[in-house]
Amino acid sequence: MRTLLRVTPLPGWRLEAVFADGATRTFDVTPLLDCEAFAALRDPAAFSDVRQHGYYVEWGCGADLSADTLYLDGEPGT
Repeated sequence: MRTLLRVTPLPGWRLEAVFADGATRTFDVTPLLDCEAFAALRDPAAFSDVRQHGYYVEWGCGADLSADTLYLDGEPGT
């Protein structure tokens, strides 16, 4: 299981995730916005209110993503 150090919301409904192993990934949340659990994140203010909890990220609406999802499905950063 991967451990998050930091998550930063980016324009275009993307997240930059930095992991304890030094890896960085950019994850595009856009495809999930059509799912009921993520629909509230269409509001940019709601999307920006993301919090990381070590092994997952969570928004105020209750939507969440695991650190493994961000790592495995995200695009490698520099």
